[in-house]
Amino acid sequence: MARIVSALVVGLIFGTGIALSGMANPAKVLNFFDFAGIWDPSLAFVMGGALIVTAIGYAFVLRRDAPVFDRLFHLPTRRDLDVPLVAGSVIFGIGWGITGFCPRGAIPALGLGHGEAWLFVGSMIGGIALARLARHTMLTRATAKAV
Repeated sequence: MARIVSALVVGLIFGTGIALSGMANPAKVLNFFDFAGIWDPSLAFVMGGALIVTAIGYAFVLRRDAPVFDRLFHLPTRRDLDVPLVAGSVIFGIGWGITGFCPRGAIPALGLGHGEAWLFVGSMIGGIALARLARHTMLTRATAKAV
Protein backbone atom coordinates (compact mmCIF):
# COMPACT_ATOMS: atom_id res chain seq x y z
CA MET A 1 0.00 0.00 0.00
CA ALA A 2 2.85 2.39 0.81
CA ARG A 3 4.23 1.81 -2.69
CA ILE A 4 0.96 2.85 -4.30
CA VAL A 5 0.63 5.94 -2.12
CA SER A 6 4.24 6.85 -2.89
CA ALA A 7 3.62 6.48 -6.65
CA LEU A 8 0.47 8.59 -6.35
CA VAL A 9 2.27 11.37 -4.48
CA VAL A 10 5.17 11.40 -6.95
CA GLY A 11 2.72 11.44 -9.87
CA LEU A 12 0.78 14.32 -8.36
CA ILE A 13 3.96 16.32 -7.77
CA PHE A 14 5.11 15.68 -11.35
CA GLY A 15 1.72 16.51 -12.85
CA THR A 16 1.48 19.70 -10.81
CA GLY A 17 4.95 20.74 -11.99
CA ILE A 18 4.06 20.04 -15.62
CA ALA A 19 0.80 21.99 -15.30
CA LEU A 20 2.36 24.97 -13.47
CA SER A 21 5.26 25.21 -15.92
CA GLY A 22 2.88 25.26 -18.88
CA MET A 23 4.39 22.13 -20.39
CA ALA A 24 0.95 20.49 -20.63
CA ASN A 25 0.00 23.26 -23.07
CA PRO A 26 0.92 22.06 -26.57
CA ALA A 27 1.10 25.62 -27.93
CA LYS A 28 3.84 26.49 -25.42
CA VAL A 29 5.82 23.39 -26.38
CA LEU A 30 5.39 24.01 -30.11
CA ASN A 31 6.58 27.61 -29.65
CA PHE A 32 9.81 26.22 -28.20
CA PHE A 33 10.45 24.50 -31.54
CA ASP A 34 9.49 27.58 -33.59
CA PHE A 35 12.89 29.28 -33.93
CA ALA A 36 11.76 31.35 -36.93
CA GLY A 37 8.52 32.53 -35.32
CA ILE A 38 7.38 33.03 -31.74
CA TRP A 39 10.22 31.22 -30.02
CA ASP A 40 9.62 30.51 -26.32
CA PRO A 41 12.83 29.40 -24.53
CA SER A 42 11.06 28.58 -21.25
CA LEU A 43 11.03 24.84 -22.03
CA ALA A 44 14.83 24.87 -21.92
CA PHE A 45 14.68 26.32 -18.40
CA VAL A 46 12.13 23.71 -17.32
CA MET A 47 14.29 20.89 -18.72
CA GLY A 48 17.45 22.42 -17.21
CA GLY A 49 15.77 22.67 -13.81
CA ALA A 50 14.59 19.08 -14.10
CA LEU A 51 18.09 17.95 -15.01
CA ILE A 52 19.56 19.67 -11.95
CA VAL A 53 16.94 18.20 -9.60
CA THR A 54 17.43 14.74 -11.15
CA ALA A 55 21.22 14.88 -10.83
CA ILE A 56 20.97 15.87 -7.17
CA GLY A 57 18.27 13.24 -6.56
CA TYR A 58 20.30 10.46 -8.18
CA ALA A 59 23.42 11.42 -6.22
CA PHE A 60 21.42 11.31 -2.98
CA VAL A 61 19.30 8.20 -3.67
CA LEU A 62 22.04 6.03 -5.17
CA ARG A 63 24.05 6.28 -1.95
CA ARG A 64 21.50 3.90 -0.46
CA ASP A 65 22.00 0.15 -0.70
CA ALA A 66 18.49 -0.30 -2.13
CA PRO A 67 15.37 1.72 -2.88
CA VAL A 68 12.82 2.16 -0.11
CA PHE A 69 10.14 0.00 -1.77
CA ASP A 70 12.22 -2.59 -3.64
CA ARG A 71 15.18 -4.87 -3.05
CA LEU A 72 17.42 -3.34 -5.76
CA PHE A 73 17.71 -0.41 -8.12
CA HIS A 74 16.49 -1.06 -11.68
CA LEU A 75 18.99 0.96 -13.69
CA PRO A 76 19.91 0.43 -17.34
CA THR A 77 22.99 -1.68 -17.85
CA ARG A 78 23.39 -1.30 -21.63
CA ARG A 79 25.52 1.56 -22.86
CA ASP A 80 25.38 0.92 -26.61
CA LEU A 81 23.11 2.53 -29.18
CA ASP A 82 20.91 0.17 -31.17
CA VAL A 83 18.27 0.56 -33.86
CA PRO A 84 15.24 0.35 -31.50
CA LEU A 85 16.69 3.05 -29.24
CA VAL A 86 17.50 5.44 -32.09
CA ALA A 87 14.23 4.73 -33.93
CA GLY A 88 12.22 5.24 -30.74
CA SER A 89 14.01 8.52 -30.04
CA VAL A 90 13.32 9.77 -33.56
CA ILE A 91 9.64 8.78 -33.36
CA PHE A 92 9.35 10.44 -29.94
CA GLY A 93 10.91 13.66 -31.23
CA ILE A 94 8.74 13.77 -34.35
CA GLY A 95 5.59 13.12 -32.34
CA TRP A 96 6.52 15.76 -29.78
CA GLY A 97 7.31 18.31 -32.49
CA ILE A 98 4.08 17.66 -34.39
CA THR A 99 1.65 17.49 -31.47
CA GLY A 100 3.31 19.52 -28.73
CA PHE A 101 2.78 16.66 -26.29
CA CYS A 102 5.33 14.35 -24.78
CA PRO A 103 3.96 11.19 -23.15
CA ARG A 104 4.48 12.37 -19.57
CA GLY A 105 3.15 15.86 -20.29
CA ALA A 106 0.04 14.55 -22.02
CA ILE A 107 -1.30 12.83 -18.91
CA PRO A 108 -1.68 16.06 -16.87
CA ALA A 109 -3.11 17.71 -20.02
CA LEU A 110 -6.00 15.22 -19.86
CA GLY A 111 -7.07 16.73 -16.55
CA LEU A 112 -6.57 20.30 -17.76
CA GLY A 113 -9.19 19.92 -20.47
CA HIS A 114 -6.98 19.72 -23.56
CA GLY A 115 -9.21 17.63 -25.83
CA GLU A 116 -6.39 16.80 -28.24
CA ALA A 117 -4.55 15.14 -25.35
CA TRP A 118 -7.17 12.35 -25.40
CA LEU A 119 -6.39 11.68 -29.07
CA PHE A 120 -2.65 11.78 -28.35
CA VAL A 121 -2.85 9.41 -25.36
CA GLY A 122 -5.12 7.03 -27.28
CA SER A 123 -2.72 7.03 -30.22
CA MET A 124 0.21 6.53 -27.86
CA ILE A 125 -1.44 3.50 -26.27
CA GLY A 126 -2.20 2.11 -29.73
CA GLY A 127 1.41 2.67 -30.79
CA ILE A 128 2.71 0.90 -27.71
CA ALA A 129 0.41 -2.04 -28.40
CA LEU A 130 1.54 -2.22 -32.06
CA ALA A 131 5.21 -2.04 -31.06
CA ARG A 132 4.76 -4.86 -28.54
CA LEU A 133 2.93 -6.95 -31.13
CA ALA A 134 5.68 -6.33 -33.69
CA ARG A 135 8.39 -7.22 -31.18
CA HIS A 136 6.54 -10.39 -30.14
CA THR A 137 6.09 -11.37 -33.80
CA MET A 138 9.79 -10.82 -34.57
CA LEU A 139 10.87 -12.83 -31.51
CA THR A 140 8.47 -15.64 -32.40
CA ARG A 141 9.82 -15.78 -35.97
CA ALA A 142 13.43 -15.69 -34.77
CA THR A 143 12.74 -18.51 -32.31
CA ALA A 144 11.00 -20.58 -34.99
CA LYS A 145 13.97 -20.17 -37.37
CA ALA A 146 16.42 -21.16 -34.64
CA VAL A 147 14.61 -24.43 -33.94
